[in-house]
Amino acid sequence: MNKRKLQEIVGVNFLRLGVIFTAFFLISFLYIIFSKGGSVLSWTFFTDFPREGMTTGGIYPAIVGTLYLTILSILIALPLGVFTAIYMVHLAKPYWLMRIVRIAVNTLAGVPSIIYGLFGLTLFVRIMQLEVSLISGALTLAILALPVIINASEEAIRSVPRSFREGSLALGATERQTIMRVIVPTALPNILTGAIISIGRVAGETAPIMFTAATFYSRMLPTSINHEVMALPYHIYALMTEGSKPDQQVPIAYGTAVVLLLLVMFVSATAIIIRYKIRKSRKW
Repeated sequence: MNKRKLQEIVGVNFLRLGVIFTAFFLISFLYIIFSKGGSVLSWTFFTDFPREGMTTGGIYPAIVGTLYLTILSILIALPLGVFTAIYMVHLAKPYWLMRIVRIAVNTLAGVPSIIYGLFGLTLFVRIMQLEVSLISGALTLAILALPVIINASEEAIRSVPRSFREGSLALGATERQTIMRVIVPTALPNILTGAIISIGRVAGETAPIMFTAATFYSRMLPTSINHEVMALPYHIYALMTEGSKPDQQVPIAYGTAVVLLLLVMFVSATAIIIRYKIRKSRKW
């Protein structure tokens, strides 16, 4: 057996070992979460309000609050991120300034989420006096999601063949028409990939919302963007750290974790289906 063949066998087996380890930890993770939290799942757990100090009842307000925070933050971050990416790729000058902006965006992508929470607390809650509310939390989460959306959108726009832009301009379209009617629709499936990643991160964040939006306990649903909300990640944190009856509250925390996983999977699957349908409708 020659050296090249031996290297190939070792490399393939190393990759297989990596896949096995990844699958093992993923299955172990899902098994532990579902085995500890599956016992509390029921229809009333999804649709009822918490009762008796969150030792019984359901998590309906937390589910609704998480959906509101996730949807509102993505509705804010996605247009801003896409427009920023368009500007950086096609319109921005000078080059050195855009290089600084790109470095800043990449740096923000690695900032711990607790820093975003302190920023949201200072700017939205105190300076802008939005108080601890749905809108404060959504704005904070939107800023947290922006770097991922900007980077994904920029790469998606750059992947559009240059001939598409040149052909559109040659046919008499303006720069704005070319960007909005040719480049963005072509890049949209890949832009949605960034949005899907952001959805998962936004829905599972605890630190940013614990300062800006979340409340420990509520017997009502938010009826305004100025109301504070319950949220699944903070609900888990509260049950595990501040609960006075761990025997009853820890299983509820694991059940809430299961619901959060299912919710993120549902929202991500919906976005993936939309992306697939858009990509399938494109003939290029």
